[in-house]
Amino acid sequence: MGEDVDRAPYLGGKIRLLSEEQIGTIDRTARSVLAKTGIRVGDERSAEILADAGANVTKDRRVMFPERVIDGALETTPSRVLLHGRGGIPPLDLGGRRVYLGTGGAAIRVLDLEDGRARDPGLADLADIAWLVEHLDNIHFFLRPVVARDVPSEILDVCKFYACLANTRKHVMGSANSPETARDVIELAALIAGGMEALVEKPIISFVTSWMVSPLALDLAACNVLTAVVERGIPVALSSAPIAGSTAPATLAGLLAQAHAEQLSGIVLAQTVRKGAPVLYGPVPAVADFHTMGYAGGAIESALLNAACVQLAHSIGVPVYSDAGLTDSKLPDVQAGYEKGMNILLIALAGGNYIHHSAGMLESMLAVAYEQYVIDNDINGMALRALRGIAVSPETLAEEVIAAVGPGGNFLTQSHTLRHIRTDEYFVPTTADRQGRSAWEDVGSFDARERAREIAKGILARPRTRFIPSAVDRQIRDRFDLKRCGV
Repeated sequence: MGEDVDRAPYLGGKIRLLSEEQIGTIDRTARSVLAKTGIRVGDERSAEILADAGANVTKDRRVMFPERVIDGALETTPSRVLLHGRGGIPPLDLGGRRVYLGTGGAAIRVLDLEDGRARDPGLADLADIAWLVEHLDNIHFFLRPVVARDVPSEILDVCKFYACLANTRKHVMGSANSPETARDVIELAALIAGGMEALVEKPIISFVTSWMVSPLALDLAACNVLTAVVERGIPVALSSAPIAGSTAPATLAGLLAQAHAEQLSGIVLAQTVRKGAPVLYGPVPAVADFHTMGYAGGAIESALLNAACVQLAHSIGVPVYSDAGLTDSKLPDVQAGYEKGMNILLIALAGGNYIHHSAGMLESMLAVAYEQYVIDNDINGMALRALRGIAVSPETLAEEVIAAVGPGGNFLTQSHTLRHIRTDEYFVPTTADRQGRSAWEDVGSFDARERAREIAKGILARPRTRFIPSAVDRQIRDRFDLKRCGV
């Protein structure tokens, strides 16, 4: 696939943790696992779908995959998936080495912007975070980041997607609790997009399904959601989350082999339901802290695993849903900064296409903070600047300028200098302080978190734009009982 630099100026693939030989070995091992060990399928329908694809199904619903079945599914899987925004937001052109960064998670806590206390998130938080992200340029998409604890579960899916779509024009991804609510969400999005055909052609929403329970067991409820989404032609991320030493081997290579096997089986399932179904290769590998056996979201090994998964996805030509930006810290502090920075930069340089969790997350996915989105927007911006690299041309080499200034001269007054300091040659973070100590003290001695908090408050105070036209909004309200969720 050729790279469209104009559409996606941020290209990864600049680092490769695995050699071609290692990638081949992992792929062969994963295929051997699927052929000999297989996956467990808990329901008759999924077993029948996979049997129709040519997989071998035992009486106890263990499914083994011959190599030809895997290869056949990969042949029909798109190597490029476009996820659309609205109102002039450019599409996310997923595939190859193109890189996009966005939110993620299903946090059950939010740090209050006023007093910093951890509290239950509500639907208003989801709307506010969407509005905040709308104004943060280095966050490219909006994956529902919190679980609204104040909305009845039976209407949560429609309400959360509505709150997101009403407050940002960026592409929205989320989960669904059942096939029925997934279909409701798709109907909601079709009303906004101008019809079902328009939605499929330019999907303004997509889904993430945790269809696999590692190791190697299908989740019945999530598989039913996956099937409902795929049948309608809406893009879906195949999310599985093996944890080293817990739900996957303790060795990183062993986890990669298992994760790759799980993803290949999901691709077969999706392509059997609908040939050409747009899917994202979506492992979210992680490690445990073996002292506590708790999830260690900010571990450097998680970054290594995710970067390696990017290479595995590239090797089979499927766009990849990557994970970067987690931290085990409970608040925006130094630990959050170094864990996030290392992870985001590594996965971006590897070439992750759709890098979720890159903004807002704290406490190993359990919490978010408004100010953390602002800080992470800067971290993302630095990573994206690294992806652009260094432009080398007669203009940037500046030989004539060097000659004009000469030995012992100064470049400050040169038009060349003025021209380039006003371009994207340099990234200037909004939350960093580069003043001298005296100037910093004169304006209050604020740290990055305090500066980010003020930026977030300023954005949230702006008048809200109506992103769903009034006539369409009335149609939505006639069809769905949004009053029950207070919107």
